[in-house]
Amino acid sequence: MIAVVVSRADSASEHTGEQLLALADWTAREDDSRPDADGGGTYHRTTVGGTVLERREFDDLHIRLDDPTPAFSERPDFLVFVSRHSGDTGPLLTCHFTGNFGPAEYGGSDRAFAPACPGVQRALVAGFDEHAPEGYDVAVECTHHGPTDVAVPSVFAELGSDEAEWDDPAGAAAVARAVLDLPERDATVAVDGGDGPVEGVDDADGSDGSAPRHLVGFGGGHYAPRFERVLRETAWGVGHVASDWQLEELGHPAEHRDTLAAAFAASDARFALLEGDRPALERALRDLGDGDADAGTDVPSGVRVVSETWVREADDRPLDLVAALEADLRPVDEGLRFGESRSTDYEVHSLPADLLAEAHGIDADATLAAVEARSVAFETSENGTRADGRAAFPHADAREELIDDLARVLRGKYDEVTRLDGAVVARVAAFDPAAAVERGVPEGPEFGRLAAGEPVEVGGETVRPAEVRREREERFRV
Repeated sequence: MIAVVVSRADSASEHTGEQLLALADWTAREDDSRPDADGGGTYHRTTVGGTVLERREFDDLHIRLDDPTPAFSERPDFLVFVSRHSGDTGPLLTCHFTGNFGPAEYGGSDRAFAPACPGVQRALVAGFDEHAPEGYDVAVECTHHGPTDVAVPSVFAELGSDEAEWDDPAGAAAVARAVLDLPERDATVAVDGGDGPVEGVDDADGSDGSAPRHLVGFGGGHYAPRFERVLRETAWGVGHVASDWQLEELGHPAEHRDTLAAAFAASDARFALLEGDRPALERALRDLGDGDADAGTDVPSGVRVVSETWVREADDRPLDLVAALEADLRPVDEGLRFGESRSTDYEVHSLPADLLAEAHGIDADATLAAVEARSVAFETSENGTRADGRAAFPHADAREELIDDLARVLRGKYDEVTRLDGAVVARVAAFDPAAAVERGVPEGPEFGRLAAGEPVEVGGETVRPAEVRREREERFRV
C-alpha cells in the first residue's frame, strides 16, 4: 500500500490532492478513530495495478508533522508527501528525501534521517519527465528538512516554485499522475532494494544477493544534477544527499561518523558518490563500521567511495560479479570495462596484442565493439577507449571468436586475411616506390597517380600500377 499525505496548510499539496481524486476512481471512507486534523474523518482509497493507494489529509504543514504512518488503515510500504517547492527556480517538479545533516531548522530532529526509498524516487523522476507541462523543469534536491521520525520509507513529491505554479492545475496534475503511475512504473526505471514489496518499484539488486544498488551522495548545490544523472542514466538509486551547505552544517566528518552512518542506514546503502575532492570525508566514510548508526540498521564495515565512472560501468550488473572482475583484472577506475556477456563463470586470458593493435588502427570502433561483444569484462587504456591487456571470457571459444572478429576488421585494409596455427596472416599488394624508381618513374605526382591505381607515361612508355606493386605479408601472433 502507498500512503499519500496531503497538507491543508499547503496550497500546492491541496491542489495536487484534488487532482489525485480527479484522475482516478477513489472510494471515500470514514475514520472516526482520530481527529480530522490528524488524518481522520473522510479519506480515500483506490487501486492501481493491484496496489492500494490511500490518501489522507492533515492540518499541519508536512515538515512539522509527527509520523503520519499510524493514521493510515494499514502499514504502508512507503509514504508520498505531495507538497509545494519554494525557490527562485521557475516552474519545477522536484522530489527528495527528508532529514538533517546538522541542526533541524526546518522540521525533524538534529542529525537524523527518515528512511529513504531510492527506487520510488527514480520512478517519480520518470513520471515527472513524462507528465511535466511545457515550461516545467524536473529536478532532484538534497536532503534538507523534516520530518525525520517516520516509520516507513518516504519521499516528497513537490510542485514549484511560487504561487503561480502552486495554483496551476496542469502542474498539480503532473505531480498527481506521477504518483498514480508508481505501482505500474517499470522495474528497470524503479530499480530499488529494500523499499518494500511494491511490485515494479522495489526489486533492485538483480537478485544476486549483493548489496542494494543504492548510494548516498555528497557535495554540490541544493539541486543535485550529478545524482539526477545517476537516476536517469543508470540502474542505481540515490538515497540521502548532503549538499555543500549540508556538509557545512555537518561539521568535520570524523567528529560526526554517527550522522554519516545514519544517512547510509536510512538509505539502505553501502556506496558513496562524492562531488569534488573531499579527502577528510572519504577517510571518515571508509572508517564507518557496524554499530555506527543509531537508526535500526547497522552500516556494513567500510563504505565504498565510488566514482561516477564506476557507477556507470557497474550499472545493473551483479555487484558480486563486478567485485570479482575488479579483483581478477583491475579496478574500474584503472581501466576495467564491461562487455556484453553477463556470465558469472569466466576465464581470464590475454588479448591478442599485435592483432588488436592492428585492428584498432584500421577501425577503432569496430575493434572495441568486437571485444565488448565477446567478453564479460576487459582491460583498457586511453581513458577506456582502447582494449588493452587481458579480458574475462565467458567460455574458452569466446577468445577464438574474438580473433575471427578482429581478422574481419583487418579485411578493411588487407586483400587477404587467413588464420594459421597461432597466427593471423594478412597480405596486401601495395605500391612499391622502389619498383617505380626502377621503371624510371620520378618521385612526385606520378608516384601518387600510380599509388591511386592510375597508369603514367614515362619516356614514351606506359607504366601500369600492377607493374610497380609488391605483395606484403604481416603475421600477427595470437
